[in-house]
Amino acid sequence: MKLLITGGAGFIGSNFIHYWLQNHPEDTVVNFDALTYAGNLENLKDIEGNPNYQFIKGDICDKELVNEAVKGVDAIVHFAAETHVDRSIMDSAAFLRTNVLGTLNMLEAARNNGNIRFHHISTDEVFGALGPSDPAFNERTPYDPRSPYSASKAGSDHLVRAYFHTHGLPITISNCSNNYGPYMFPEKLIPLFVTNLIEGKPVPVYGDGMQVRDWIHVTDHNRGVEMILQKGKIGETYCLGGNAEKPNIEITKLIVAHLGKGEEMIEYVTDRPGHDRRYAIDFSKAKHELGWEPQIKFADGLASTIDWYVNNEPWWRSVKSGEYQEYYQKQYG
Repeated sequence: MKLLITGGAGFIGSNFIHYWLQNHPEDTVVNFDALTYAGNLENLKDIEGNPNYQFIKGDICDKELVNEAVKGVDAIVHFAAETHVDRSIMDSAAFLRTNVLGTLNMLEAARNNGNIRFHHISTDEVFGALGPSDPAFNERTPYDPRSPYSASKAGSDHLVRAYFHTHGLPITISNCSNNYGPYMFPEKLIPLFVTNLIEGKPVPVYGDGMQVRDWIHVTDHNRGVEMILQKGKIGETYCLGGNAEKPNIEITKLIVAHLGKGEEMIEYVTDRPGHDRRYAIDFSKAKHELGWEPQIKFADGLASTIDWYVNNEPWWRSVKSGEYQEYYQKQYG
């Protein structure tokens, strides 16, 4: 099988490419990525010479390039997106362009090249926020996005479903909870806090730190996507959660303790505007229909993730300094 992965140089996408080639070495993977700030080919350096791997530098909003890239592929796994909520508050237009119009281009290209199998990666944030005792999100939860980021992802989800109903495009969607693991861009909570502490800097906790997220290791997420591609019912959505609801402050203290630092390194800062209080995923549909459930316990996954950043200091220092972009700009323009 030949897969086109959009956003394959990003955090989840690059982990997916590693996962797929390890588990399906006979398949071919094409990585289509614009190499924005979140794209880093260092994530895939160890497979650059793999004859079953190809990289195409391209923007999913470039209709002609997208149309050429999808020719001859058997499936598209669409990771490419702007994802950072804080950035969406500062510049919403970029999120609408990439997440909505870019997804539209991908759907059109899939439809115009033989109705290519299309899997769309989405987020639990499209469902809004939960109260402390509310049941977890599931596939029937009404959409209620509360940030420009989640609104743009909700729009893309609706477009994907519309192409199934209107054009018969063979699609599936997965809405996942907060991912963590290696190669995560250090603007997100876990890698930011780990790298700050290594640098001797405080860790900025929003508000009271009691915002609750359901955490899923990126490998569990990618195994779920694999099973949806193999067993998922066309036209259906599957929620993938980690069964690990944790308040931010608890994770912060675990990171601080793992690195042998004191809690004086925790700095409480003004909360994000409209900050959702709680997310949680009910993955019972995926478990019942696909036989999927998370396998990596949060304590083990967090410890291994922290250790990965400790052991890969050149990677994150290059990212934090911006050097990684300079190298690939010279190589790819």
